[in-house]
Amino acid sequence: MLTPPPSISSSKLVPSIAGKLALAGGTLVFGSWLLGDLMQLPGGGAGFLALGAGFWWMSRPGRPSHFSEPSSFVGWIRRCETVLAQFSELELALGLQDLRAPREQELDHLKAQHAPLSVGVVISEGASRPSTAMLQNALEGANSLELCIAKPLPVVADAWNLPKELEQLDVILYGLPLPLRAADLLRLEQLSVDRPAWLLIEDSFEESSEGRRDALTCQLPLPWRDRLLLWNGEPADLRRGLLPVRRHFSQPWRTREITKQRLLSSLHRRWQAELEHLRREQFRSLLKKSQWIVAGVVIASPVPSVDLLAVAVVNGLMVKEMAQIWGCSWSSEVLQVVARQLGTAALGQGVVEWSGQALLGMAKLDGGTWLAAGLLQGLSAAYLTRVVGASMADWMALNVGVAEPDLDDLKRQAPLLVAKAAERERMDLPSFADQARQWLNVQGCANA
Repeated sequence: MLTPPPSISSSKLVPSIAGKLALAGGTLVFGSWLLGDLMQLPGGGAGFLALGAGFWWMSRPGRPSHFSEPSSFVGWIRRCETVLAQFSELELALGLQDLRAPREQELDHLKAQHAPLSVGVVISEGASRPSTAMLQNALEGANSLELCIAKPLPVVADAWNLPKELEQLDVILYGLPLPLRAADLLRLEQLSVDRPAWLLIEDSFEESSEGRRDALTCQLPLPWRDRLLLWNGEPADLRRGLLPVRRHFSQPWRTREITKQRLLSSLHRRWQAELEHLRREQFRSLLKKSQWIVAGVVIASPVPSVDLLAVAVVNGLMVKEMAQIWGCSWSSEVLQVVARQLGTAALGQGVVEWSGQALLGMAKLDGGTWLAAGLLQGLSAAYLTRVVGASMADWMALNVGVAEPDLDDLKRQAPLLVAKAAERERMDLPSFADQARQWLNVQGCANA
């Protein structure tokens, strides 16, 4: 027996449709007044409708499924292998070589790594460090450890990161002097709190030791207040102070697993940054092509309905290609909703009005050409495509690995995403004006 389809409450459906129709009508009336009366352009309503057509699709996907960070060594290996596959895809798309091979070697080296348990000791200039013999005795336990002593860190430096050689080690002991200095706290901010590290400070004053500890703790960032090891300069006190470090090494296999997961996480972050750089390069090429196709459609189409359809198709194709660049397996309906939301936010922030005035002021081309309403609308359409495309790229970069984006969150973030993209493109407006000159010259030669 067939089950009847579920009913939809008319009390919820009618306001939704009415709201969308009201928004569409209000946007069209405002756009017509803006382009027709303020900017004195003929056909303002049709031009405005054409600019927004590519972003107005109706869709409502289900709830998203968020990507969660791997919690095991095997999980991080699989995640890194997924990124390697994405590099392979970009090799084919960009026609580049050696994107995957060297990174695959890095991953293989890390998987095969069997380094001994290790402790790195680094002090800030002016701090006192226990002797090597004292440290070896204080750390002596059931498992053998490799002790690595780094050079003291200067107080004056161009960068405040710890030496990269310490990255591979299981534990770091960071020696600081009293009183703490700005340079010490700056380096502490650069030290990731997710790695096993303790602050080692010599305090030889016996009087009011608890009060001094409390005063010192107040100066430290919150994550480091429970990782403070004070010692009075005596070997026995140093061994007592380093008890948390010895406990950390009580399960060697777990210690190495934590280190390898941290290294894989760092490797994954670096690869993602490199991958995003390559994606942005490909995206800018796609955007440059799409924005001028949109401009050409708006200028050349004498019939508003054909104009509207063509702009929608061009922007739809651009969004689909962007999804391929970022490896987003979202449905066409979801992509349309995301693009529509960002496009609506861009129109609401007046990108069209601002771009029309700014381009006239910056390009300073032939007056007769630039005063033509069709050309100005075409260039504004290209700039709108540029801003929406840039905000779309930011959104895709934030949602890489997500099965389906959170559209409720997109509604909240869309104005900020568009504002940031518009500001970046505003800074790059001279470049856009140069591209516009070149494009117009090409169009002029083609029509000659």
